[in-house]
Amino acid sequence: MALKRNKSKFVNDRLAYLEDNHLYRKMRQVVVQGTTANVDGRNVIHLCSNDYLGLAHNPKILRKAANALKEVSQCSSRLIAGNNPQLSELESSLASHRKTEAALVFPTGYMANLGVVTALADKNSTILSDELNHASIIDACRLSGATIKVFRHNDVEHLEEIMRKAPGRRIVITEGIFSMDGDLSKLGEICKIAGEYEALTVLDDAHGDFVFGQDYSGVASYLKAPVDVHVSSLSKSLGCFGGYVAASASTIELLINISKQFIFTSALPSHLCVAASEAINLAKRGGLQEKLHANIAFLKERLEDEGFIIGNSSSQIMPIMIGSENTAMEFSTELLRAGVFAQAIRYPTVKRGSARLRLSVTAAHAKGQLGQAVEILQAVGKKKKIVS
Repeated sequence: MALKRNKSKFVNDRLAYLEDNHLYRKMRQVVVQGTTANVDGRNVIHLCSNDYLGLAHNPKILRKAANALKEVSQCSSRLIAGNNPQLSELESSLASHRKTEAALVFPTGYMANLGVVTALADKNSTILSDELNHASIIDACRLSGATIKVFRHNDVEHLEEIMRKAPGRRIVITEGIFSMDGDLSKLGEICKIAGEYEALTVLDDAHGDFVFGQDYSGVASYLKAPVDVHVSSLSKSLGCFGGYVAASASTIELLINISKQFIFTSALPSHLCVAASEAINLAKRGGLQEKLHANIAFLKERLEDEGFIIGNSSSQIMPIMIGSENTAMEFSTELLRAGVFAQAIRYPTVKRGSARLRLSVTAAHAKGQLGQAVEILQAVGKKKKIVS
């Protein structure tokens, strides 16, 4: 019995540490119903979805996916079991959307980042990565074996300073819209510096894709920045599932041949490809983005009027800055009781002492819902002394 207890001691000690430091996480039972959700049996306004255009429950997409459902999955990798035509059609649409020569679909956006970075970087490379880049980028950089240099968030002077000293092939990686702060990358300036030093640029545009830019083709288009490799998600604005890389034909050919995250995993099921293709058609029409940007402006103005600090957010992601992990958890819990579902974001997702609520608005939210949510936020914020 003593041996058994010793074997589990690390696990129990680690859990106790997380609880003591207000970093413990638990799963909630959530049934999403568009802009509302049933959370642990309570119907509330849903303000933590990445379904930015409200397409996840679109009847046309659901019908298309249902009609395409001939099998649950092909149960193998694409290089073993072959390419389903729906995958090739989706990739062609994504390449056209990002205005690149080719695209490659991965099972998730996380895997897409791992796949592209580990294929393009090696021990003879130096990766220059923004300090607030997503965990998938951080993991990808570590797995690549490259030298990693982290530049201060959006600090182009710091980027150039370390770029000058960086050995080997240089690769700059940043996000378009940062997922926890909602701010916009200084992508134009970053690409200019990268060009001067012949560095490859990789952009994770999961949160800007289908929201910003000409024909809603993302932040690179919006800022007219010449990015080499685009990484994005099918599970944000498209409301579907999966991730993808869009780049030159030779880059995609290299990924097919050496990316372990592509070679050694099962293909995205064909009905999900059909759903994503239909979602692209609906997203490119533009009306949903107009609604989304109107909601962004409305919610941002109301939050700032009430005295909430939302940092440099310029997108559908709006953090309410709190600081204390414990206070952020209490705020989130009281909001849920009052009728708003907004998650507390804590370390290690953000730095210690910079906990916040992460609000995300969608095109589907009615202004009445957003107004009601702000009233609840204000009442709880006053109680927790976040606003006066």
